Formats: sequence, structure tokens, C-alpha cells
Amino acid sequence: MAIKRALISVSDKTGIVEFAAELVKQGVQLISTGGTHALLEKSGVAVTGISEVTGFPEILDGRVKTLHPAVHSGLLAIRDSKEHQEQMEKLNLDYIDLVIVNLYPFQETIAKTNVEYEDAIENIDIGGPTMLRSAAKNHAFVTVIVDASDYAQVLEEMKEGGDTTLETRKRLAGKVFRHTGAYDALIADYLAQQLGDPLPERYTVTYEKMQDLRYGENPHQRAAYYRKPLAPAGNITTAKQIHGKELSYNNINDANAALQIVKEFTEPAVVAVKHMNPCGVGIGENIHEAFVKAYEADPTSIFGGIVVANRMIGEETALLLSDIFLEIVMAPDFTQEAIEILTKKKNIRLLSLGNFESVATTGGYKELASSSFLVTSVEGGMLVQESDKLQLDPDELKVVTKRAPTEEELKQLLFSWKVVKHVKSNAIVLANNSMTVGVGAGQMNRVGAAKIAIEQAGERAKGSALASDAFFPMGDTLELAAKAGITAVIQPGGSIKDQESIDMANQYGIAMVFTGARHFRH
Repeated sequence: MAIKRALISVSDKTGIVEFAAELVKQGVQLISTGGTHALLEKSGVAVTGISEVTGFPEILDGRVKTLHPAVHSGLLAIRDSKEHQEQMEKLNLDYIDLVIVNLYPFQETIAKTNVEYEDAIENIDIGGPTMLRSAAKNHAFVTVIVDASDYAQVLEEMKEGGDTTLETRKRLAGKVFRHTGAYDALIADYLAQQLGDPLPERYTVTYEKMQDLRYGENPHQRAAYYRKPLAPAGNITTAKQIHGKELSYNNINDANAALQIVKEFTEPAVVAVKHMNPCGVGIGENIHEAFVKAYEADPTSIFGGIVVANRMIGEETALLLSDIFLEIVMAPDFTQEAIEILTKKKNIRLLSLGNFESVATTGGYKELASSSFLVTSVEGGMLVQESDKLQLDPDELKVVTKRAPTEEELKQLLFSWKVVKHVKSNAIVLANNSMTVGVGAGQMNRVGAAKIAIEQAGERAKGSALASDAFFPMGDTLELAAKAGITAVIQPGGSIKDQESIDMANQYGIAMVFTGARHFRH
């Protein structure tokens, strides 16, 4: 069957005049609505208004125009059904063979600063999704387009045979249902947020594909990279790549992990990550000093790692970075001199983040207003939880030992606490001079994590501060720390054997503070 009649109603009018003109050349009768009709008519494209088809005016400020049997019978009629044919003929109804529709800009509307609720609701399309779903359901006979990138293929197939192939119609129908599903999910998510119900009875979220990846964690695993609509600036999905080859699955995971750590700091900070764990973190008076500390924290593990800075990277720092094999360097921006230095390395990837905000707040443990949610898949389902963005107010620390930490020890305790939050549990972080000197990650017991951190630190363990992501179940970790020369400890507390750890700390003159909150990371 040839395409003889098409209905066009688009909010995004990219390329629609040219496409419509080509359809007319193919002998297709065009039906259109509202602004699309006005544009086509003004452009000299022959078009029939929707009211001429329905015999009913567009009413209620355009809210009702295509919700009519003359439209949906033309979309839903089964063409090889004798019964349907007879009903269409009896009621003097005609078929619609091609639908070109895209929807009211709901996403663009809610992306506006301080958008009014009423404006958001008014931009929920009703007629558009209904037409799309009708046409897509009946794709055995009807071609439906929701994306301007499909105009060319449809025209090409029409020129060859007057109609599209069933394979193309199936593909376009699938695209429509994904599109309308995503549209509805975005609306549902918006309304859940408005109601303050981020974990409703059905969790409906949608993501847009950014790119196919070469593979996942390993070469035998397929993978793709998706972004949540309206993702805020200053994250990995909105970063601009200015040099280097395509990011891999592991690159993206590691870069995101590094970025979440660097956002803990308001002062100049640099984070180096390897396999989702920090191998070096440093803060300083400037970003160069911070990088030197991050590098010296573990000059071995940083090889092939990810480096993220929270300030612009300049020439001096770029020269040091260029001497190391790194997968990715990310920063809010780079000076032109830094770009010229780093782009000489073919395999390094440079990502510009733009401006982003630290998650650090004051006033004790509290969630940010912009708190997001993390989704973790499990076989047959998923887990959803709020991001761990709790911040620590130093005034809320509880000193539990005879000796309180000195001002410098407290500084190192707070620094190490920000880092340990992002280390896989069980986690221990040692810090001195505002840099990590030992990191023990992902161990099955806390003593094992402490041993790794202390061994890595070596002599630098003496005089350092230790952070533990969760409480000590007994005093053995404290004894190990004391023998290594660690002088201050920060931990959540809450164990039934807290007193054993406190007694051990007092025995060795260690200052220990409790936070009252843990940072498990699995």
C-alpha cells in the first residue's frame, strides 16, 4: 500500500517544512494542526487543517483538536479487515498512513529556573502521545515518526516503493513507545518531586543514550552510556571532552568516583582514583600544591589512573601531569598553555567540567536540598537509595578519650573522614599534612584494611590521623594503629565494645572522636 495521507503536528519544527514539501511531491495529502499548519501554509506547502477533517473546531486553547474518531479511526483501522473497511466506508472516514508528531516541550519547560508548576502541567502533551501510540500500535499499516533524523529514510523508501517496509515501521514503532514511555516517566518523576515523594510505589525514571561503548568492564560484556534528562552541570555526563579517544566503561566509572570525592572539598583539591578507590588525595593553597600531595600519596598506584581537580589546571601542573601515564584528567577548565602541553600526549583524555559546587555544608549532619538517588541493579530488580551527601560539623564531634585532638590533628581527622566516605568498605584512611598517606579498601575485616593502609604509609604513618568508615568491633585496630605511631582516630562509634577501643586509645595516648554516623560503601 502506498502512503497517501499524512498527519503532521510537531513542537520541534526542525526540517519539517522541507520534509512536508517532499511528501507533497510524492502525492501525499497533508493534515496539520495549530502552529504546524500555520508554518506549512505560510511556507507554501499544501495542507489541510485538522478541523476540516474532524468537522469540529480546535477548542479549549488547543487542548482538544486531534482527540476525535475521524483521527483515531484513520490510525487504528486494520486495513485488511473487511469489517473495519465497511465501518470506515459507512461513516465516511479515511485512513491516515503516516504520522509525524513530536511532543510539547515538557523537559525543556521544567529545566527553566523557577518554572511555575502550572506552566509545567500545561506542557504535558495529551493528543500527541495518543496519536503516536495509536499509530505505533497499528504499525502493520501505519508509519509513525517521532524523530526528525528518520525523515530521510522514510522518504527514500517511499520513493522506491511508495511505502515503508514493515521492518522500518516496526523500528519506528518501538522508538515511539520508548519516546512516550520516557516522556511519561519524566512527568511522573517531576510530580513525585513536587509531592516530596522520591521513592513512590513505582519508580519511573528515564535515561537518554549518549553513546555505545566498546565494551563493559570486560571485553565480553556489551555496554552503553546513558544520561539522565536534566542532569546538572558539573558531573561526568555533562563534562566536555576536549582531547583523547572515546571514554570506556571503566573510565566513566572511575572518573565519576574521583569527581564525587573532589566535591567534598571547598579548598583547592586533587584526587587520583584507581579502580573506583582513591589512591591519592591532597589539598593545598593552590591546585599545583594539591596535585603534588595527591601524587606523592601513592606515586605507584596513580599510574594509569584518573586525576580530577576542583580548580583550573595551569601550565605548571600540566607539566607534572604530562610526565605520568594517566587515563583521564578532569578539571573545571584548563588554561590554553595546559591544553597545549597535555594534548601532546595522544592517549590522555581531557575533560572540562565547567563550574560545579562542593557538597560541603555546615550545620551538622543533614541532606542537601539537591540530594540525588542512586540506582543499583540486582538480578530481577534494583535498589534505590539517596546519595550519601551528609557532611560533618566539627562541633558535633564527641571526644571519647582522655586526650582531645590538637588543632592540627583535628584538621587531618576531618580531611581523612571526607576521603574514607568514598573508599570501599571495610575502609581505613591515614592522612597527614592534608594528604592521604595510606588507604586500605574493600577488606573483609577492619584490621585487614588497617594493615594495608599502615603498610602503604610506612614511616609516614607516624603522627598521622586515621579514619574508619564504620565502628571498631573491638580494640585490635586501635592497638595496631598505636604501634604504627598513629596519634588520632575518627570513627562513628556505636559498637557494644566501644569502651574496649576507648581504653586501648587511652593506653597509648591516642585522641579519638566519634562522629555518630557511618559511611558504608559497598
